[in-house]
Amino acid sequence: MDVLSEQLKIKPVPNFQNIRKIYSPDEGMIFSSQGLGWDSVVIKEYQLPPSEGTDPPSSQHDLTLCLAPRPHRIHQVIGKQHYVGIYSKGDICLTPAGLEGGYRAEGEDHFLQIQIEPQFLEQVAQQIDEIKANHVELVPKFRIRNPNLEHIIMMLYRELTQGMGYGSKLYIESLTNALAINLLRDYCVTKISLNLYSGGLSDGQLLLITDYINDNLAGEIKLSNLSELIGISQFHFSRLFKQTVGISPHQYLMRQRIERAKLLLKNSPLSVVEVALSCGFSSHSHFGKYFRQITGLTPKEYRVNRRGE
Repeated sequence: MDVLSEQLKIKPVPNFQNIRKIYSPDEGMIFSSQGLGWDSVVIKEYQLPPSEGTDPPSSQHDLTLCLAPRPHRIHQVIGKQHYVGIYSKGDICLTPAGLEGGYRAEGEDHFLQIQIEPQFLEQVAQQIDEIKANHVELVPKFRIRNPNLEHIIMMLYRELTQGMGYGSKLYIESLTNALAINLLRDYCVTKISLNLYSGGLSDGQLLLITDYINDNLAGEIKLSNLSELIGISQFHFSRLFKQTVGISPHQYLMRQRIERAKLLLKNSPLSVVEVALSCGFSSHSHFGKYFRQITGLTPKEYRVNRRGE
């Protein structure tokens, strides 16, 4: 009996006779956000044939979201716990940092792996619970369903694959904060209390924020930049901003960038690419995607239609 079978206390099954071992952690990887400047979170996409492997204790918390179109049996180990069951699309597994893992997949596997820095979770815990959380401990979970987590993970995945990972820092930070809050609320050993502010931002705070955004449209704007302006946490800032304006900080930023772009397309000789870069978009395609989403036209179509006005 091999090491994994011994850990799982199962007998080897005939299906595994021709299964190959996965030695490299990057074998079967399709996409990765590494190198894109995403803070605190890395997302990777894998597609693997029937396989098995062991994972040494990681310094990050690890989430996996099953994308496999066909249900398949997986044998798993997390620390001293083991599980055997059928994974289907949408199932999630949580392996806390510091725990050894192992798996054996009987069928073709397709999944997303999200690695989260423990220090980031601790920082978010301090912000929302207003305590000095020196250590946040998560509970290992096999094959769970969590529509909120799945939705956030898929939004990060779409940004990686469709937006080429170079989208707004504000957008990525908003999603990773939401991911952290869901993990802390649902899977933390110590109950985290969400201390919520209400009432929205004051007129002075809102003016300070909107002036900063308009003055820095061409640059990189982070959620931390905005929250620090008025001295509150990123979590509370996002909630209060939406209460006041009706949309998220990222949505507001994108709309302001598009409004600036519309003025430049109509009144300046800049090329579409130059307009995109001067309004804070990372590429022509990134600009075109949001411009059409908001106006219903491509930048070129808008320019042609408005030049005669």
